[in-house]
Amino acid sequence: MTKFNINWHDDSADIAKQQKLIASGLLVLRIGIASLMLFGHGFDKLVNFSNISPNFPDPLGFGSSISLALTVFAEFFCSIAILFGFFTRYATIPLIITMLVAILIIHGDNPWNKKEIAFLYIIPYLTLLFSGSGRYSVDFKLFKK
Repeated sequence: MTKFNINWHDDSADIAKQQKLIASGLLVLRIGIASLMLFGHGFDKLVNFSNISPNFPDPLGFGSSISLALTVFAEFFCSIAILFGFFTRYATIPLIITMLVAILIIHGDNPWNKKEIAFLYIIPYLTLLFSGSGRYSVDFKLFKK
């Protein structure tokens, strides 16, 4: 009979394998969340800017055009940065702010189902803010220690 043995202690081979798996998980998270925001929200706002601008909400009193420009910056350009892992932690900050505005102001009085998508976006952004972009990123290539 074959003996099945689980190695519960951390040896160097296990640590290296775990680091690769964590880096792979961060890569999947970055590509997934950035693609969803980029193509599901940001790209449409960018290409239809002039059509959307007059009716875009102005929750902070900057004017509709500036509010839309800030949203496009976050949803499109910051998503591209996250996709490639370029200044990932910094790129999450405008997206977190945008999602907080959506949760607290735009959909503040709405039922949970209107706020839920913003909550679902903010969780991976917070994860990337705390963890960074991982090994498979431009950040790692530029700033590895």
